[in-house]
Amino acid sequence: MKREDLIQQVADQDTWDVIVIGGGATGLGTAVDAAARGYRTLLLEQVDFAKATSSRSTKLVHGGVRYLQQGNISLVREALHERGLMYNNAPHLVTNLAFIVPRYKWWEGPFYGIGLKLYDLLAGKLNLAKSRQLNHAQTMAAIPNLEEDGLDGGTEYHDGQFDDSRMCSTLVRTAMDHGATMLNHATVTGLLRDDVDHVAGVCFRDEETGDELEARGRVVVNATGVFSNAIRRMDDAEAQSVVEPSRGVHLVLDASFLKGDTAIMVPHTDDGRVLFVIPWHERCLVGTTDEHAPEPILEPRATDDEVEFILRNAARYLERDPQRSDVLSVFAGLRPLVRHEGTATKKISREHEILVSRGGLVTIIGGKWTTYRRMAADTMDHAIDVGGLERHDCATEHLQLHGWLDREDPAMPSENWLRVYGADAPEVMAVCKEIEGGMDPLHERLPYPRGVAVHAVRHELARTVEDVLARRTRALLLDAAAAAEVAEDVAGLVAAELGRDADWACKQAAAFRELAAGYQLS
Repeated sequence: MKREDLIQQVADQDTWDVIVIGGGATGLGTAVDAAARGYRTLLLEQVDFAKATSSRSTKLVHGGVRYLQQGNISLVREALHERGLMYNNAPHLVTNLAFIVPRYKWWEGPFYGIGLKLYDLLAGKLNLAKSRQLNHAQTMAAIPNLEEDGLDGGTEYHDGQFDDSRMCSTLVRTAMDHGATMLNHATVTGLLRDDVDHVAGVCFRDEETGDELEARGRVVVNATGVFSNAIRRMDDAEAQSVVEPSRGVHLVLDASFLKGDTAIMVPHTDDGRVLFVIPWHERCLVGTTDEHAPEPILEPRATDDEVEFILRNAARYLERDPQRSDVLSVFAGLRPLVRHEGTATKKISREHEILVSRGGLVTIIGGKWTTYRRMAADTMDHAIDVGGLERHDCATEHLQLHGWLDREDPAMPSENWLRVYGADAPEVMAVCKEIEGGMDPLHERLPYPRGVAVHAVRHELARTVEDVLARRTRALLLDAAAAAEVAEDVAGLVAAELGRDADWACKQAAAFRELAAGYQLS
């Protein structure tokens, strides 16, 4: 779908049933839900789908072991149910990952064993695999480079793993499969009102042309995460802050730091948080932190203290202590926690809330990736009432997402970079073979062929070098320096596909290199 056609769809539609502001997990989930119920749906995203929080998670589809520790059984049960649905509805994106909680004191075995048996029980029929106790030898066999001194054994459990921004790309195409219009690089600048002062649409700016446009809708959903307060104040200048941003930082290391396919869950760090050491896309992902963020920004940065915190705690469990020089990429994201005065962010629940303003603006806040579908369903149940829409039941519980392919299908790609496309893998490879040099490696330290950049523009609404290297591929997270080195090549490919000139390509490459510098440690 060409951008010009999407803009024309906006112009041609007199009134939408549902307008969603925000192209992260919750907004995209809401657009899929609305379109699957048969409503005329428009989604607007100010930069790119998954630009902010939704591309910077720990890459887990999980029930939340720490919420179990906090005694929040209802949240864990809901999240485990949704974990199972994601595992079934997107088998090309969600995989089963084994975790080991290392045991250095004998009594930790019964303690974590009982807790994780409850975790299994709460998952019910959608459980991925049963937890079990491991002895010293079994634990070392699973994680050969685990810190062995004093190790008694471990407790193994299972959760889901995924690629967050690739899930967003999949949700975009799923929504479009059901008739939704999905527009990135379109900033909402204001809200429209009807004659009774009810929110009746949005004003937005096409960031590529600078054109100011309008879209009228029966209900408007604010799904902008950490930026929710700003949209609410477009509706009511006196609206109180409802979101408390919390910064989470992750480090990406070479795969050699975690040999094998099993993750480590560290139950107690210096500040009482859970720390994960996870195999991901042939790398080792370590995180996260939980620090108050003073304001919502698109590109939060890790502090030196946060980096040192992760390195220090990871070193306690890894045979080889990671150093700053080993970090391939460092990224930070902001969690949209529901605001509660006087509560430390690591103690705030990830449960979601839906707010409906006097003017009829529906705002969804809180939550986490795993429960995105449930959040979207709850949001639409409210939006239907606010917009006076004909009621249709939610259709997403067993909705197979775009690219769905059975796990056992021989056509399921074995390579991680290609598997995320599922049934679209032949489409990707066809584009790579079509363009000159499309099958050549993008970079020796990255898994992608050059043609993937063209596919991202042609089929996945990528519009910039950053869109391609940060989110349609994960090059920026896998190796920020390597991503910066290929920025000029990718800019040329994107420019050719979009009909841009050499000056545009040069500015795009320079902008991306500047961005990538923030993902590298000096």
